[in-house]
Amino acid sequence: MNVIWIVADTLRKDHLGAYGNPWIHTPNLDALAARSVRFQRHYAGGFPTMPARADYFTGRWSMSFMGWEPLPQGQMTLAQMLMTRGYHTAAVVDTPFYVRHGMNYDRGFQTFVVIPGQEGGPRLGHHEADDVRAAWRHESDRNAPRTVQRSMEWLERHYRERFFLYIDLWDPHEPWDAPAYYSRLYWPDHDGEVIAPPYARWADVPGFTEERVRRAHAAYCGEVTLVDRWVGQLLEQVELMGLLENTAIVFTSDHGFYFGEHGGRFGKMTFAKRPDGRLFQFADEIKGEIVSWDHSPLYEELAAIPLLIYEPGAAPGVCPHLTSAVDLMPTVLDFLGEEIPPWVEGQSLSSLRHQGGPRGREVTFSSIPFANSGDFVWSVDNTRRELFCGTETTVTTREWSLLYTLEPGLSELYHLPTDLKQERNVIADRPEIARELHQLLVRFMRETQLAPRLLEPRLALRL
Repeated sequence: MNVIWIVADTLRKDHLGAYGNPWIHTPNLDALAARSVRFQRHYAGGFPTMPARADYFTGRWSMSFMGWEPLPQGQMTLAQMLMTRGYHTAAVVDTPFYVRHGMNYDRGFQTFVVIPGQEGGPRLGHHEADDVRAAWRHESDRNAPRTVQRSMEWLERHYRERFFLYIDLWDPHEPWDAPAYYSRLYWPDHDGEVIAPPYARWADVPGFTEERVRRAHAAYCGEVTLVDRWVGQLLEQVELMGLLENTAIVFTSDHGFYFGEHGGRFGKMTFAKRPDGRLFQFADEIKGEIVSWDHSPLYEELAAIPLLIYEPGAAPGVCPHLTSAVDLMPTVLDFLGEEIPPWVEGQSLSSLRHQGGPRGREVTFSSIPFANSGDFVWSVDNTRRELFCGTETTVTTREWSLLYTLEPGLSELYHLPTDLKQERNVIADRPEIARELHQLLVRFMRETQLAPRLLEPRLALRL
């Protein structure tokens, strides 16, 4: 058995036809879903980009023992384990943070290909992205197509070996710059303008309008369709090579994005305001200022993510059970018949794919790596910023969602079966439920050995 694991960064679950979206064009991923098990209640663990990859590669709740940082030297990764067991381990990525600034997420991959151009520019001191983008002439020059093409080229050479191929597409992460004909599927007169999200409530940004949010969303939807088209090309090649007979395919994302939900949030975290009421912005870092993150809750639009798993010979279907991103690493080992080490905290999803199997998790946790107010973190783009308030954690059970924060009066509670969009905060009406979920969080933090300076402030629920 082989495994191909595909990640599309920032892909919202509710933007795929397979998850009920009736108007976004995703025919190839919908076709994959039709022959796979579609996980209905799959959630992010560590948030955002690199904490999610730490979860993927270690099968552990990395939010409790590391932040956005290199993988600890003593931590074995999935690729390392498979390499020592005779698999050709390969990764093709255009997500820009795997190896830059001492990051070591290439560990264990015998082949590791980085496609440049997704992120950089003068703000971060990296100019190669501007040079790469200036050379674009055709759709196939863009990052997602190039990443898929390199993956297909690798398969041409190695498809008869035992392999683990990991493919990481930063699209549909911003900047949303697919060819304009993709955006025009969703905004007929779209002119290709690239609108940068302010990571704020859009109404707090001078001159910003709701129409600009909608135009940016159309460009995002265009990138979703771009990703679908090129993943479809890869899947077509996989089928032509006969790999569907001996290769499992995992397709997922790391988190979603806000496009105006929950009071106008536009981004995945929220910048703080200065004492004079003005927002911090990315541009302020050019001036050498230390900018801050504010209260940044993880609602369903961020935390609930897609997961499709194809396994040769297994019947397609739908898994309604609660699962987490940390469960994917042991699932891959299970597919390959390899032993799951005792230090892995995730649970293999293999048995959940069959009728009458276990019911999945009772609770799962999605969190920016634990940190307190005044700490400095590297989210969301490997840039050091201060926290105006402690990081947020979402506790999800089969029925409830608690958005926990250290700040008094800001935690929220939602009854998901009747309020999936999380529009009615019922924490004042059901404080006993909030306290029960908070105690699940306390138990989780203790079990994952969270450092005392981070644990102790979180022992209280401040309603």
